[in-house]
Amino acid sequence: MKPVFIAGPCVIESMDCLREVATEVKRLRQTYDLDIYFKASFDKANRTSISSYRGPGLEKGLQMLSDIKEEFSLPLVTDIHESHQAEAAGEVIDVLQIPAFLCRQTDLLVAAAKTGRVVNIKKAQFLSGLDMQYPVEKVHEAGGKEVWLTERGNVYGYNNLAVDFRNIPDMLRFTPRVLMDCTHSVQRPGAAGGKTGGNREYVPMMALAAKAFGATGYFFETHPDPDNALSDGPNMLYLKDLEGVIKSLI
Repeated sequence: MKPVFIAGPCVIESMDCLREVATEVKRLRQTYDLDIYFKASFDKANRTSISSYRGPGLEKGLQMLSDIKEEFSLPLVTDIHESHQAEAAGEVIDVLQIPAFLCRQTDLLVAAAKTGRVVNIKKAQFLSGLDMQYPVEKVHEAGGKEVWLTERGNVYGYNNLAVDFRNIPDMLRFTPRVLMDCTHSVQRPGAAGGKTGGNREYVPMMALAAKAFGATGYFFETHPDPDNALSDGPNMLYLKDLEGVIKSLI
């Protein structure tokens, strides 16, 4: 199975940022014949602090993503956090992503399934790979045809995550498409004084380890200047480094 790649900034910051990242994603797609999706969130509803930047919101954010899709001919991925967002997002977005904290929310899964779009469910930090059988069943029961699952680590004490790579073959029992979230898995949740920290230097190794365990896709949040990004900077990959990591996987 040809691997799928998802890449883009954590949150929509500006059209300039979206275009810069999309330009590189499209170049990589054409250079390496990649099955690659552009990802950005219109709203980060689960930020650590109430004062943290969340994004432009549903209506403006979807319009910006639609403009990127039209300009660069890239398929799109974005998160939805509430059931009412699914229908509008499904008119623009190719893959609706369910955040890890919300992967057991039945109404959200059902609403995503009813759009007819691919549903990518991130495995919660408190669940095993085998537990993801049930979110997959919810989507299928609601009429969803294609479900992806994404590994992103498990809670390991306070403010830390660890990855049990056995979750990848476990989740492959329920769906042929299991991705490794190589950037969120190196997060240090809430460990940076009211915001999430991270260790981006481990991203390339996370990707290669996931490949060894049979991953059929890879998720990278990437940014031209992650140290000054408005969300998840410490664990995002520098845009200039994305090509090297992808080359190591193909």
